Amino acid sequence: MSDKKKSVLGRGLSALLDANDTTDRGKDKFGNGMSTQAAVVMNIPLENIEVNPFQPRTTFEPESLNELSDSIKIHGVIQPITVRKAENNKFQLIAGERRLRASKLAGKKEIPAYVRNASDQESIEIALIENIQREDLNPLEISINYKRLQEECDLTQEQLAERLGKNRSTVTNFLRLLKLPPDIQAALRDNKIAMGHAKALMAIDNPLLLLSAYKEVVSKGMSVRQVEELVKGYTEKPKRNSSVTSKIPTLPITVKKMQDQLVTSLGTKVIINRHEDGKGEIIIRFYNNDDLERLVETIQK
Repeated sequence: MSDKKKSVLGRGLSALLDANDTTDRGKDKFGNGMSTQAAVVMNIPLENIEVNPFQPRTTFEPESLNELSDSIKIHGVIQPITVRKAENNKFQLIAGERRLRASKLAGKKEIPAYVRNASDQESIEIALIENIQREDLNPLEISINYKRLQEECDLTQEQLAERLGKNRSTVTNFLRLLKLPPDIQAALRDNKIAMGHAKALMAIDNPLLLLSAYKEVVSKGMSVRQVEELVKGYTEKPKRNSSVTSKIPTLPITVKKMQDQLVTSLGTKVIINRHEDGKGEIIIRFYNNDDLERLVETIQK
């Protein structure tokens, strides 16, 4: 990796754009001569700008667009969009589709733009990073963008973290969200739970136990701290009195398999305590009245 590329890593979108700023500052948008200073930002006709085929964002809130449009009518576009040259005096949008759409709503004919020489991969990367830096993204949307940036730009997690200026652990936690069951991913998408809730729940390995814990979290409206305490009950081994421990040896493999089968069948935490004389008890955990009724119905089948 070149020194120039290394200097870009870890500084986010502005660094990436600066690294790709190879615009000919001595020409205007059609290749005619112009001053170096004037070439920094160019006003480009909206009709000459094509949409970005790599745009990761597919939905735009109408109310928010209208608010931006009203602002543009009064103040103009404060932050220029970013484009690259295309054929036939056209330009392809790299970043700034929301500003472009709002400008059209405002009845503008031109928009200020930075013109970059960017490859397809660089265009993808710039668009994805700009999308990631939006303030209104929920954790699942961030995770999806992280994954797409990693896959489409062929980056390791470490390289991805450097690109985004994030700690690797932060990137890893977001990518792990995509391994959660669909119900929990949907809750993140709909802002029913926060990143902190999901991060705590990820400590539970068993998918059925995970879903059981998630349902309790939502039904009780738990805080992140409460979820962390709840998860301890799923992941910590039960503490036993020293006098009793000697009478309850470690479960044989066959009994452990039975315990795991009960966990899978019942969808909740199950503990089998088996004594040396063969006696013992099965502890089945439930978390609310609905969960109890579900377990009774399951056992009776």
